[in-house]
Amino acid sequence: MASKKRVGIIGFGGMGGWHSKFILKSDVVELAGIWDIKEEARQKAVGKGIHVYSSLEDMLGDESVEIVTIATPNDLHKPLAIQAMAAGKNVISEKPVTMSSSDLQEMIDASKKYNKIFTVHQNRRWDKDFLVIKKIYEEKPVGEIFNIESRVQGSHGIPGDWRAKKEHGGGMMLDWGVHMIDQILLMIPERIKKVYAKMDHVTNAECDDGFKLDIYFESGLRVLVEVGTSNFINLPRWYLQGVNGTAVIEDWSRKGKIVTCQIKHDKNVVPVQTSAGLTKTMAPRSEETIKELPLPEVQSDVHDFYRNLVDAIDGKAEQLVTHAQVMRVFKLMEAAFESDRLGQVVDFE
Repeated sequence: MASKKRVGIIGFGGMGGWHSKFILKSDVVELAGIWDIKEEARQKAVGKGIHVYSSLEDMLGDESVEIVTIATPNDLHKPLAIQAMAAGKNVISEKPVTMSSSDLQEMIDASKKYNKIFTVHQNRRWDKDFLVIKKIYEEKPVGEIFNIESRVQGSHGIPGDWRAKKEHGGGMMLDWGVHMIDQILLMIPERIKKVYAKMDHVTNAECDDGFKLDIYFESGLRVLVEVGTSNFINLPRWYLQGVNGTAVIEDWSRKGKIVTCQIKHDKNVVPVQTSAGLTKTMAPRSEETIKELPLPEVQSDVHDFYRNLVDAIDGKAEQLVTHAQVMRVFKLMEAAFESDRLGQVVDFE
């Protein structure tokens, strides 16, 4: 069995800790150690029995380290990634990969210059709620799909650290939008015609603390991506409409269902009496005209991210998270910011 590749982590906050936990359980990589500029973070790692390098240069000078994972504030990703690749390391950057598509291009250019693997930790590709909706999209039990809505909502505002600061790449578009857009573009193999976005600033004037993004695909498919941090009642995580049915996933626990139409014309529809009138159009369907289906089962293993990276380093596989995919996501986020700035729909692709 091949020896595990050793990983050094730069930054030992929330995501740095997450990476360390999963690396310690991995069958393909092992944790060489961490570096963080904060003393309290270094002491936290020591308390967990993790090796702490004396400096960034100490880590990059360790020839046994083949992979460096960068889990710092977003504005530090680019310089650290380029420095690590120049030192002969393969690099994983936490998302968002950097602050702009031009910065991203510099990172891609560095990976070519130094002949090193450079990728981004788009771990939400392994979320089971996403894989379920992707399976529904591909198998189309509801018929041709014309609308998909993807939402993540909470009520705690932006975390009170660097994520609330524009200079560090804060805001919900870069924090959650990057995940949700990546999921949509991975699922839907179509060109995008237009984008319209509206950023929210309910609790933060500097950074967006939520947004609504409409994506219009070439086929006519519309996707709504929505993030909110002032929602005390959440809407469903996923809502998908086809010409012959609807699917809903309520939350990350994957509670939900698919309802398909068996008989289009409902002869037995009973009008609903409202306080000011009645409606037959919006009345519930009679049971004999619809069929309820359970959500499909899917399998997922987040360790596949590091497994693929190791195979890519060894020349056995292509990267799952490619430079082209990362660039397309970033350019779409930039189009969303431009749409919000102009207050209008913008063309894309």
